[in-house]
Amino acid sequence: MYPKKLIFLIVALCFSALVHADDYPQPLALGSSAPDFTLPGVGGNDWSLSDFSDSELLLVIFTCNHCPTAQYYEERIKALVTDYQDKGVALVAISPNDPHSVRLDELGWAVRSDSFEEMKVQAEERNYNFPYLYDGDSESVSRQYGPLVTPHAFLFDANRKLRYVGAIDDSEREQHVSTRYVRDAMDALLAGEQPEIAKTKVVGCSVKWAGKAHLVDEYMKKLAARPVTVEPADEAALSALRANEGTEEEPAKFRLINFWATWCAPCVAEFDEFVAIDRMYSHREFEFISVSLNRPDEEKRVLAFLKKKQAANKNLIFASSKREPLINAFNPEWQGVAPYTVLINPEGEIVHSEVGTIDPTALKLKIVSELNARNPW
Repeated sequence: MYPKKLIFLIVALCFSALVHADDYPQPLALGSSAPDFTLPGVGGNDWSLSDFSDSELLLVIFTCNHCPTAQYYEERIKALVTDYQDKGVALVAISPNDPHSVRLDELGWAVRSDSFEEMKVQAEERNYNFPYLYDGDSESVSRQYGPLVTPHAFLFDANRKLRYVGAIDDSEREQHVSTRYVRDAMDALLAGEQPEIAKTKVVGCSVKWAGKAHLVDEYMKKLAARPVTVEPADEAALSALRANEGTEEEPAKFRLINFWATWCAPCVAEFDEFVAIDRMYSHREFEFISVSLNRPDEEKRVLAFLKKKQAANKNLIFASSKREPLINAFNPEWQGVAPYTVLINPEGEIVHSEVGTIDPTALKLKIVSELNARNPW
């Protein structure tokens, strides 16, 4: 069972497109001509509708980096290319999202957001075999097609008339798929027949149309206004921190712990990354806790730094200037080197640890993979 708060958030992210549908562009009508476009692709080239003129069919899929539903379909989209490119089908993916309208908490199932630069990284990391185009600055092309969610598929025939629009198949979980709408429609058109199903409803994350940046600003202001505190941690507290034992009322979560200090330059330089990670994943079964190695008489300095960083997560400071017993209470194998970062699962097992500066992307990948393995969307 998912916590009620988590279920509410998932529903809000994935179905908010349907709440105010009249306020946004609507999908092209069946039989409509494919709107022309020229958009930059992640490979460095611009792509236009005419670049696909030799293909019997053209499948345009609106998708993005951050949406969990879109991520579920990545391998299936790649498989469509592999299975149909020799049959005369071209596939192009377009990201319609304004990256300035995406909140950090909407990235809870993602490693990166929807900027063009992040699209380039994701396409290379995941070996996309299709053109992945960016329309997030003006969204002019996306508004002509009218995707409601990501992903949203538009299939055009040889005359570039819309013959199918809707979902790729009937479940984001491949093991539950019973009807493959896009494949069935392509097979029918390639055989000279009408698709039996030409239009379906879609499930996914709402398209992030421009104009929501002020809502993101308001959200960030709310985060900035949250109280920031720090409390001393003795040997017992650090031992309990490591054990990560929950209670019936508050079950244990994945716990990311960063040991740092104000006098540690690498610690200070990377601290913003931990604040962002907390904001991205804390609505899931995840918590971030910082532990300062500063002496107790430096608490005011530590608190001032934490307030500057808007670190409203749980923050601790060593309760004694005698650090070795405190270090041993958490992990006798740790030599006290900072920064030191540990990810502990709800069973109290360390599933990731590193001494020194983190690779933020690699750490996010680890967090997301662990969270999704336990509670996928």
